[in-house]
Amino acid sequence: MQQGSHDSPAERDDQAPDGTSSKAAVLAARASRLNLWRYGTPAMLILSGALFAISAEASDGTDLRPGRNINLAELVGEERRIERDLRGQLVDLEDEVSDLSEQTANRTGDERLKKIQKQIEKLNDPAGRTPKQGAGLTIELSDAPSELIENADDVNLLLVHQQDIQAVVNALWRGGAEAVTVQGQRIVTTTGIKCEGNAVQLQGVPYSQPYVINGIGDIDELRAAVDNDEYLSFYRNQAVNPEIKIGWDMVEQTSLYAPAYDGLRTFNYARPKTD
Repeated sequence: MQQGSHDSPAERDDQAPDGTSSKAAVLAARASRLNLWRYGTPAMLILSGALFAISAEASDGTDLRPGRNINLAELVGEERRIERDLRGQLVDLEDEVSDLSEQTANRTGDERLKKIQKQIEKLNDPAGRTPKQGAGLTIELSDAPSELIENADDVNLLLVHQQDIQAVVNALWRGGAEAVTVQGQRIVTTTGIKCEGNAVQLQGVPYSQPYVINGIGDIDELRAAVDNDEYLSFYRNQAVNPEIKIGWDMVEQTSLYAPAYDGLRTFNYARPKTD
């Protein structure tokens, strides 16, 4: 019987389709990949460096994504500057409206309009639309020392919250305050005080601590109202607690100034649903 020409299984495994051994093919493939990494990697690094250089030139040395590292104090300051500008524009427009209204009344002799204007003038003072000056109290609220905050498991007791500021304002009102300001802003019955992150907003403007609250009025009555307030008594006990040390300071003043309220006088309110 003639022996066949087919190779054995072992011999077939050692040969590639083109007649070369599979081991040589593997080595060649590995060498090819090695060359690809050897020359391709430096090329990618050079390309990346070029892209970084182009990006730096395009940005002129500035961050192409501005605002990621904005300092909070700078942001609050900018928002307050914008708010002051807008308030100035509002005051100018309201003065212009008042002047036009007065001119209209004088020309037409409209008694009804004159009567309304007198009512407005009468209500300006209790509505906080006129500045006030006189003796009173200054109360300053501030967060606990930073070392206590950093090591605290729960920082809520160590920070000033909106209800703390509101409690002081309410106590001063009960004491007969003629005018109250927070951070120099005149407070009226419609003023909103709320926490926003680690700042407190007054009429939409953010302010950081410490919070300075002024109340103009009879000093003895104002102090008695503050001393007899249950919420503020609890707060003041925490102020002397060495584990909390929340900031509290109250000083009598012979002369304080409260500017006129210059915020918006429009109101948003719910309307009953009608069928």
